[in-house]
Amino acid sequence: MKGIIGKKIGMTSIFDQNGRQTAVTIIEAGPCVVTQVKTVETDGYNAIQVSFGEKKEKNTPKAELNHFAKASTSPKRFVKEFRNPDVQKALGETITTEIFAEGETIDVVGTSKGKGFQGVVKRHGFSGVGEATHGQHDRSRAPGSVGGSSYPSRVFKGMRMAGQTGNEQVKVKGLKIVKIFAEKNYILVSGSVPGHNGSIVLIQK
Repeated sequence: MKGIIGKKIGMTSIFDQNGRQTAVTIIEAGPCVVTQVKTVETDGYNAIQVSFGEKKEKNTPKAELNHFAKASTSPKRFVKEFRNPDVQKALGETITTEIFAEGETIDVVGTSKGKGFQGVVKRHGFSGVGEATHGQHDRSRAPGSVGGSSYPSRVFKGMRMAGQTGNEQVKVKGLKIVKIFAEKNYILVSGSVPGHNGSIVLIQK
């Protein structure tokens, strides 16, 4: 596996040489610093820990300060571990967009936009209860029955109901890298990526 931490900038469109339009998401990927290298001998598995985003020293616990000092870097806000890395990096080295290539297929992990407490129509795509006739009153977005009365006399686990929607970890697979701007650390990915502008995402292969 190879990966990098990035920040979602927003969406735009680009055109190829044939004039075909493609919707892309701009991700500021890295640069990320390797803050720990794990091996089978010391930790039981192979992995590298990468960090991204600056953090004020006064807001950083001393344990974290010492951890980042071993990598000769300033405190970072976001830390992520990638197991069995394809890219061999030493402690303190930097990971940039150079580990990816245009045309490559990747997976992007992000946190979806939180939508608060939502009903069953918005949350699960229900159609509502019946029509608006026969004395129906404000039932067009109701969930309907949730279980039997005499049997089983309970509501089954997993019953789709209203509740908190969004704000969940989502992985989008098979996105294509359309363009890379190495000087700005920008990766343009085809399609949409979960999360609001400015949210942290993981790009992994």
